[in-house]
Amino acid sequence: MKSRGAVLRQAPGKFEIVDLVVDEPRQNEIRVRMVASGLCHSDDHMATGDLPVAVYPVCGGHEGAGIVESVGPNTSGFEPGDKVIFSFLPACGKCRWCSTGHQNLCDLGANVLVGSRWDDPTSFRLQLEDGTPVAQALGISTFSEYTTVAVDSAIKVPADTPLEKACLLGCAVGTGWGSAVNTGKVQPGDTVLILGVGGIGANAVQGAVHAGAARVIVVDPVAFKRDTALSLGATHAVATVEEAIEIAKSFTNGQGADVAIVTVGVITGDHIAQAFAGIRKQGTVVVTALGNAAAVGIPVPILELILYEKKIKGSLFGSSSPRADIPKLLDLYQAGYLKLDELITTEYPLDDINQGYDDMRAGTNIRGVIRF
Repeated sequence: MKSRGAVLRQAPGKFEIVDLVVDEPRQNEIRVRMVASGLCHSDDHMATGDLPVAVYPVCGGHEGAGIVESVGPNTSGFEPGDKVIFSFLPACGKCRWCSTGHQNLCDLGANVLVGSRWDDPTSFRLQLEDGTPVAQALGISTFSEYTTVAVDSAIKVPADTPLEKACLLGCAVGTGWGSAVNTGKVQPGDTVLILGVGGIGANAVQGAVHAGAARVIVVDPVAFKRDTALSLGATHAVATVEEAIEIAKSFTNGQGADVAIVTVGVITGDHIAQAFAGIRKQGTVVVTALGNAAAVGIPVPILELILYEKKIKGSLFGSSSPRADIPKLLDLYQAGYLKLDELITTEYPLDDINQGYDDMRAGTNIRGVIRF
């Protein structure tokens, strides 16, 4: 099948709209007509080279939803017309991590930056018209009008699901919400710091609020983002980390926040150190943001780490199990507890994808969405 998609031919680079050929689905695969895709910062990290991929060209996009167009032979559980939300991390259901409730760490994830079929690093589901293989971002490539994916990456959802909103559940919402609820284990009455309010940080705010945090203090230099955080339930929004830490200490007898979540656009070790300075004894820093993959080092006081029993925890997809958590978050949205509509600042046609990323870097979007 022919399709149009946004590819990177190199990094650093910009997305280019090209004609693609999409494979027929094999066993345990489905082909999906995309409805919407979020413009996640992680794809921009691929474009800048912060997040290196193994094969170019690569068709971007890993946060999306669509309608099943065809189903591979001997593939159960899906039919043409089904609505699906993609999980940017596959879940096989069989490995050690899936079987212990850590689907975000599924062993199939070892291949997501290769962009091939899981079982064959030389087999690709997308090609250019001249036959050149095209890697799929995180195995799914939601920046293509049609895409063929493994069923390990697809979550079937009810027929009345508004995919143009629910597409965000495939990355941003679960990553941010889960950073607070699953990784940070925010408790009722806690004081929470959140550094950075983009697509991930906005949902960390929602997760902290849902978990019962008494104070949610966000930091962002952009006034629009601070205002958005307040509308999502944050109690305080300031421009600098220093201001946020003082507010946290004012409510905790000088101790600091219980949990600090780092969701800045491009992370460095200094951001983690700032969050570390803002938490109490036995407090937790949750590191969710991405930056240069080659960067090493977090400048934190070693004795403070030891004697105060502070914790620094990485968070991948908010420590979510997507087969359980995506339907749960969809239920929260449909019940009116989780805000999705308010997260989408601007919708773009596929041809304007680079404008969408320019807007993201300019700080004018919480989440941009491609509508097909």
